[in-house]
Amino acid sequence: MSRGPFTRSSSSITSRIVTIVRSRYIGYILFLGIMLAKLMFLHSGLHAPNIDMNRLDKLIALGSVMLLSFWVLWLPRRGQTIALIIINVLLTLLIYSDIVYYRYFQDFITVPVLFQAGQMDALGGSIFALLRPSDLYLFADWLLFLIYTICVVLFRRNTPTSNNGQPSYHARTSHSRPSSRLMRELKRSVNGVIALVLGCILTFGPIHSYATTWAKGLFTGNWWSLAMYNVTGLIGFHGYDIYLYAKDHLGPQPELSQKEASSMKLWFNELNAEQSALNDSFGKYSGSNIVVIQAEAFMNFVVGRSINGQEVTPNLNALIKENTYFSNYYHQTSQGRTSDADFATNGSLYPLVSGSVFVRYPDHQFDTLPAILKSKGYSTNAFHAYEGSFWNRQIMYKAMGYDHFYSKKDFKIDEPLGWSLGDKSFLRQSLNIMDSSESIQKPFYSFLTTLSSHHPYSLPAAKQGLDAGEFKGTIFGDYLQAVHYTDEALGELVSDMKQRGLWDNTILAFYGDHDNSIQDTSYYEQFLGKSLSKLDMHQIMHQVPLLIHLPGNNTSVIDSNPAGQLDLTPSLLHLLGISQDPYYLMGNNLFSGKERLVTLRTGAFADANRSYLPSENGQFNSGICYSLDSREAIDVAGCSTGFETSKQRLQISDDIMKYDGIKMLRKEESAP
Repeated sequence: MSRGPFTRSSSSITSRIVTIVRSRYIGYILFLGIMLAKLMFLHSGLHAPNIDMNRLDKLIALGSVMLLSFWVLWLPRRGQTIALIIINVLLTLLIYSDIVYYRYFQDFITVPVLFQAGQMDALGGSIFALLRPSDLYLFADWLLFLIYTICVVLFRRNTPTSNNGQPSYHARTSHSRPSSRLMRELKRSVNGVIALVLGCILTFGPIHSYATTWAKGLFTGNWWSLAMYNVTGLIGFHGYDIYLYAKDHLGPQPELSQKEASSMKLWFNELNAEQSALNDSFGKYSGSNIVVIQAEAFMNFVVGRSINGQEVTPNLNALIKENTYFSNYYHQTSQGRTSDADFATNGSLYPLVSGSVFVRYPDHQFDTLPAILKSKGYSTNAFHAYEGSFWNRQIMYKAMGYDHFYSKKDFKIDEPLGWSLGDKSFLRQSLNIMDSSESIQKPFYSFLTTLSSHHPYSLPAAKQGLDAGEFKGTIFGDYLQAVHYTDEALGELVSDMKQRGLWDNTILAFYGDHDNSIQDTSYYEQFLGKSLSKLDMHQIMHQVPLLIHLPGNNTSVIDSNPAGQLDLTPSLLHLLGISQDPYYLMGNNLFSGKERLVTLRTGAFADANRSYLPSENGQFNSGICYSLDSREAIDVAGCSTGFETSKQRLQISDDIMKYDGIKMLRKEESAP
């Protein structure tokens, strides 16, 4: 049967398309364009201020893709196609993983995070809530490739065959001369080398330019992943992260020099002398029980606020009227989130830029609140109604000096809610253990971590006690419901403690661990009824409440000076009359009456008068210095002292982690 003109025409067009796409060079160029578009898609989704993907950034991204793929040009055409498909799939999955991870953590995946990948199964609901329909654009090329493959199959079916049954476009000899084959291989090799050299120039040229100008010193003193990404691009960021991990974990391990150890020891001595205060509050509550509650994603902006005439946190509001409340208390977490808050609070050191201290350094020595109190005769116990292996708690809590860790297996799941046990039942059962267990002698230190207000904040209707009004059905409305429920649980715990007679001999501290990962400014503006500046949003996203109940004291004290999670351990030791001189703690004593500087992991800081927000390039002059009185930007030079102090603090804390510094300092102390 003869073919019509339309069939011959469509076959000819398809043949030309296949011929063009099958070209090894066109295919490679198409691959580079697709991957560059995906990297730009990731960048557009970061919504990070002051980060614009300029021409040099695009060259870095393009060069990085070439460095990953130059070698495919050395392969035969079919091998090249397969290799490019594999690289595309792997790189796309990496980009998408980073997008989803960034939406929750405001950070990128690092090698240490991969060692925590076992925890991802537990994040199911949270991860699903972070997906967006627009993410499908990232996989559009896969659909196009599928269409292309179908076209090739149809083309081959409709292509006239030669006498031997092969398609006519294959009717060329496959027995080329050796010299021709050698020339093809030589040409492939030259093209691969050219791609390699060009990739190096496009990648390292702009990076070198950045690192010697506005990003000078970034590779020797980085404390923020976003700043590194802004210089290296995503692929470069992951490459440098792999290099740092290999440097720290493979081969001979670096040691702290004698000079560095002496300098570190001197710094801590000066800090302890500065923070010590033998005032009326020192030792006033000696022998008191200590209960510390770390509330999941409990932020400060909800405190004292109402919606539709209903208080979001009525119980916490009531407690503030007769206890001590720190209204500018900052969480100081990084990638470790809840575990970072736990470590910063109990260890009074900064978390890591990459990964969690709980996972990376559980074998290092730290001066922690439970270990210190245990040495003073306290029974020390941790409570968290989840799997003991999550965040490596089972191992880390033992190293931190807890007598016992009560995990999910120790609780009756009589109020299943969210990830595990509802906060009301969790706090009630924990108090039962504290008050009646023979294994817990008084005085005791109890550290409790709640869970019900965890992302994505989806409480069942029966547990929703708040009228979220215009926010009903949104993630922000769900968040308000979740913290309202946790506040109810706190109220029930306090009432129970009073009935049991524990309230009058127990110091209770309640604080939030980190932000809620909801970055949409419009929610907060609508809820607070005003437009918000960059400083406003920074404080909203980094401030959590801290309430401290002191036995026998029913006076309301509102402390508006800046404070942070590193400050809680030194402060509790002060109240108990325990000097911090023998210990390596970096926080402020909140009851010393002295000025305080609070530094965040990003390099941002706040004191009584100023707040500094760092730029994503990590350079001091590119950041913004705010006056807290006027809430307006002032000359950045006004923040120079705080910036240098913060930089030093972060570096000392990082050195302690990297070199197991406290263990080395202890050895130096015991040496003759």
